[in-house]
Amino acid sequence: MQPVIMDADGMRRTLVRLSHEIEERNEGFENVVLVGVKRGGEVVAQRLASLIRASGRGELPCAGLDITMARDDLVSAFILPEAEKNELGFPLENKTVVLCDDVLHTGRSAVAGIEALFRLGRPAKIQLLVLVDRGGREVPVRADYVGKNVPTSKEEYIKVQFRELGHGEDALTITRR
Repeated sequence: MQPVIMDADGMRRTLVRLSHEIEERNEGFENVVLVGVKRGGEVVAQRLASLIRASGRGELPCAGLDITMARDDLVSAFILPEAEKNELGFPLENKTVVLCDDVLHTGRSAVAGIEALFRLGRPAKIQLLVLVDRGGREVPVRADYVGKNVPTSKEEYIKVQFRELGHGEDALTITRR
């Protein structure tokens, strides 16, 4: 059996805490938008937006971001992955963008997300939010908001399951490669 880092209730509590941290650091939600790295980060962003809306604290614009074409380890002269066109549905100019992802490891996805955001506009500020930080950075990236720190070895992998992505229940587990 795989060790469970976070179950559905733990995930909900963590996202509630993170929503309050965003509100506190930005002194409210004025000019704050949520952008999630597709697929897991998009779920995190949508859930945060939903929690904030349900609590009556605000209505934050929220969208998903395809970072495929900005990943330095996926795009090469020989392989060109399929990518979606990014259209957020709202402007980034003068906004604080909270870039959401499920797991932070090497930092390459975060860098790709930032590059993809700058192709879409010029935000006033970008903040990084992750559900889990597993360490192992290859680039100098640090999250502004962290749900849980879970140091892992290179042989371990954090498996993220969201109901929205076809799993029966929400869970974060550690698996071995």
